[in-house]
Amino acid sequence: MSVAEIRLEELARRVKGRVLQGSPSLVFRGYSIDSRLAREGDLFFAIVGNRDGHDFIPQAAAKGALGALVSGSAAAPGKDFALVRVKDTVQALQDLAKSVLADTSVQVVGITGSVGKTTTKEFAAEILSAEYCVLKSEKNFNNRLGLALSLLKLEKRHQVAVVEMGMSAPGEIAGLTRIAPPDVSVITNIHPVHLQFFGSMEGIALAKKEILDGTKDGGTAVLNGDDPRVAGIAASWKGRRVLFGRSPACDVSASNIRHRGYDGLSLELTYGREGTAIDLPFIYESFVDCFLAAAAAAYAMSLPMEAVISKAPSLKPYAMRGTLILLGKGIRLVDDSYNSNPGALDAALKTLALLPAPRRVAVLGDMLELGEKEGEFHAAAGRTASRSGWDLLVTVGPLARRMAEGAAAAGMDRARILSFSDSIEAAGGIVPHLREGDLILVKGSRGMGMERIVEALKERIKE
Repeated sequence: MSVAEIRLEELARRVKGRVLQGSPSLVFRGYSIDSRLAREGDLFFAIVGNRDGHDFIPQAAAKGALGALVSGSAAAPGKDFALVRVKDTVQALQDLAKSVLADTSVQVVGITGSVGKTTTKEFAAEILSAEYCVLKSEKNFNNRLGLALSLLKLEKRHQVAVVEMGMSAPGEIAGLTRIAPPDVSVITNIHPVHLQFFGSMEGIALAKKEILDGTKDGGTAVLNGDDPRVAGIAASWKGRRVLFGRSPACDVSASNIRHRGYDGLSLELTYGREGTAIDLPFIYESFVDCFLAAAAAAYAMSLPMEAVISKAPSLKPYAMRGTLILLGKGIRLVDDSYNSNPGALDAALKTLALLPAPRRVAVLGDMLELGEKEGEFHAAAGRTASRSGWDLLVTVGPLARRMAEGAAAAGMDRARILSFSDSIEAAGGIVPHLREGDLILVKGSRGMGMERIVEALKERIKE
């Protein structure tokens, strides 16, 4: 049963709103901000953004929504349709989610960092489910809207909520912790992501520190023990800390990492005072760090090592984040099309170069929001592709042409470098250049739409 099943009059009280229309005893069983996704029994929040949600109230009602929360003038689609007016619908959504969480004894595991948040969230939720009933934030719902909507799915059976906390500006993570103060705060790493909006790595680090500042009294910080910037922002943390990483000084660590081809990885896991050999079913070595962060969150919550081991075989990357897809003609595609940044791309190029394949093809799109050093970051990626032994480099977008220049400067034959202006052009032009047995990596920033290339390859390369 949902914790967020709330009567109209109670809901209005929680969001400091005024009921304009509707029976006080009306009960809402779900919440939506997209009229296309509204369901029977929902309350629709008319969010004003690029589009005005007030314009879509009739569509939400047609989907079964019983009411709408508004901040402007809006006509009810029917006499039984409830309307609640508030000053700010986004703030009301957050206030409601915060109040719902406060009604429970659910422990919150908050996860932030530059790289690997979503994968760590998926891994942590899976591991913790060995002993807890877990709610996890959906997809990469990690902003003020997504976090609130995730919490409004809490049910009475849930004991733990594993939520992702993202940011693209200072103060955003602080705002998320006010909605859901973490009992366990995880920082995966600090890398040059969104550098355009911060100007320096120090600015990014301070923004990530907000999760520690918002952690509950008596809470635990789960920290990357291999990242000096994480250590820097955590220097003033007075609470309990659990370190994860490759260093043997960490509470949860990995050593003797071995690649097993397309079967995954093996490593020696140290978990507090215990240790064991463990197999992991993914091919990206960078996911080892996500696994260690998730295992450290489990350690912080006193799960036994056996629980971690039992869940290891079922860990898998989220869609578009390193998923291995088998196409026709023996071609393997690694779909990492969701996003890209210098650190993650460097790790992907080096790890996948170790896999057996007649030929390796890197299809790489622009990495966005990197600020004034964007050209050098792209050129460096091209050099890495060349030096790691990739056989064909396909660049997508204007910035990625610097990858082509970097690869050529590092010795890659220009005949093995192709450049396309965007993902639509690339989707139509890549297939003739592929061969039987190729290993293909597709990776680029979200704004590049690299998933178009993945879909084209899946459609056109069949047995």
